[in-house]
Amino acid sequence: MLRDELQNALKDAMKAKDMSTVSAIRLIIAGLKEKDVTARGAGKECASDSDLLSMMQSMIKQRLESAKIYTDGGRPELAAKEQAEISVIERFLPKQLTEEETITAINSIISKIGAQGIKDMGKVMAELKTNYAGQLDMGKASGLIKNLLG
Repeated sequence: MLRDELQNALKDAMKAKDMSTVSAIRLIIAGLKEKDVTARGAGKECASDSDLLSMMQSMIKQRLESAKIYTDGGRPELAAKEQAEISVIERFLPKQLTEEETITAINSIISKIGAQGIKDMGKVMAELKTNYAGQLDMGKASGLIKNLLG
């Protein structure tokens, strides 16, 4: 399970005195705990793995944006720190789908739920998020869904 993997990676990084990895994993665990609190408020015991994978995708997106800002601002050392955190976060994500695999997954969901047009985009996105959380960029998938349904 993802939670156990994170805890074990944290212990290993602490033993190796790899403080940048320790810091990044602690950020992930803090986000995980926040998701758990939100899930408990919604009546669940804890956040699902798909929720956690989506959270980590968001963390990567935030760090990519920050790295770009730092690079544009002439702060390569801060951009490098953001890239290092991205590589740590990516260790816990499943293999990313290629664009062709994403299109295939979207087409199978469209046929599975019987989506007819753009008004069914929300249903397709919900199903995609449930089945493929952490495996693809939902922003890109949104554009592909629009093209396929529109």
